[in-house]
Amino acid sequence: MFTKEIAKKVLDECVSTGADFAEIFYEDTTENSISMISGVVEDVSTRHIYGAGIRVLLDYQEVYGFTSDCSLEGLLALASKLKYSYNSDVKKFDYTLIEEDATKTGNVVIARESKDVALGEKIAYLKIVDEVIEGYDKRIIQRIVSISDKTQYVTIANTKGKFIKDIRNQQRISAQVVAKDKDKTQSMGNTIGGNFDIDSYKNKDLKAFAAEVCESCISMLDAPEMVGGVYPVIIHNGFGGVLFHEACGHSLEATSVAKGLSVFTGKKGTKIASDIVTAIDDGTINNEWGSLNCDDEGNPTRCNVLIKNGILNSYMIDDRNARKMKMASTGNSRRQNYRFSPTSRMTNTFIANGNSTFDEIIKATKYGLFAKKMGGGSVNPVTGEFNFSVNEGYMVEDGKITHPVRGATLIGNGSNALFNIDMIANNCSFGHGVCGSKSGSVPANVGQPTIRIQNMTVGGNGGKK
Repeated sequence: MFTKEIAKKVLDECVSTGADFAEIFYEDTTENSISMISGVVEDVSTRHIYGAGIRVLLDYQEVYGFTSDCSLEGLLALASKLKYSYNSDVKKFDYTLIEEDATKTGNVVIARESKDVALGEKIAYLKIVDEVIEGYDKRIIQRIVSISDKTQYVTIANTKGKFIKDIRNQQRISAQVVAKDKDKTQSMGNTIGGNFDIDSYKNKDLKAFAAEVCESCISMLDAPEMVGGVYPVIIHNGFGGVLFHEACGHSLEATSVAKGLSVFTGKKGTKIASDIVTAIDDGTINNEWGSLNCDDEGNPTRCNVLIKNGILNSYMIDDRNARKMKMASTGNSRRQNYRFSPTSRMTNTFIANGNSTFDEIIKATKYGLFAKKMGGGSVNPVTGEFNFSVNEGYMVEDGKITHPVRGATLIGNGSNALFNIDMIANNCSFGHGVCGSKSGSVPANVGQPTIRIQNMTVGGNGGKK
């Protein structure tokens, strides 16, 4: 059992050769997953993760190690190895570990932890989704539905006097379908979930979720190829926010900013977007997929306004990079598990609601592309250049959505795209993703209302306009 007494002895060992900070991240995590293929449960798995990571700092320098031996002897052995990275004047430390319960913040309220839920109860939710898909359209030839959950207990102790405990309970349902008509095939998928307990699915319309995945897949099955060109592009709400997340969000993380490897380094207080753009990272939204009671350095998560009316207002900052940037932490330090040292990461990152409606944006567009569902992509955080696929796209002609198109790709630069946003709707929603970066893969929400971006380069396999 990891106690304050053990933590204090280990932390004192870490700083005995001149380090100015030490931290222990202890976790006990259970992960479960169930996969159902064409109505049959094909795979059930459980994984137990147990261990501790120790981080020792002197100014901006860091050494990190981890172990699955969380006894006093095991932790002291690791601390002894790490401390010899430093040989400096021993600092005077006078701290008392104060125990805190992060769950009292109310950001994430868990009535039933997923690890305690019976297998049959989880499968029942999968059947709701699977039955809708099965009966939707005979052209759907394959369906895969899965449910995954993770119950993570963490304790964070450091030489600032923190000894804080938290529980995370992320879970989500995923649906993947494949449709075929003669020689044409199309796949589509989506997820629904949050940092909540399983009973929250009772408040989700799982049948509508399943039907939407099927509808998107069938709509794109006979779609002609996109004709490339420069268009106004309307990007829908929810997972459409992945473009901002990748093309701009990562460039606002201190991981890049502190090293001068971001296009936005040194631009706080300057105009970086259209006047109508306000962008937020908020880890406090109740039971959302990317929400936390505290970050992985034990700091409370916050609502951080990154861009306000086009002006760069804040970065996302962890404790270590805060030292280099001479700014305060924003509660954005995250890591996949105890094997990773933490750094600044996004939580629930989104563009805020605007003053237009979805219908107004469509009606105001003479000719352009409506990207209803975004796919994957790549971005260079130094330059902001990006390339994203559109999973479900439609042409807009004379203010009306007309026919579907497939194979569209959005190509551009994050900075330019921010300035070219000229309409924002009032229908903000979220999409659930897993974001990979220096500190591993973490649950992160992307989101936005429907937005319109002028003069965007669109690639396609149907030639050029």
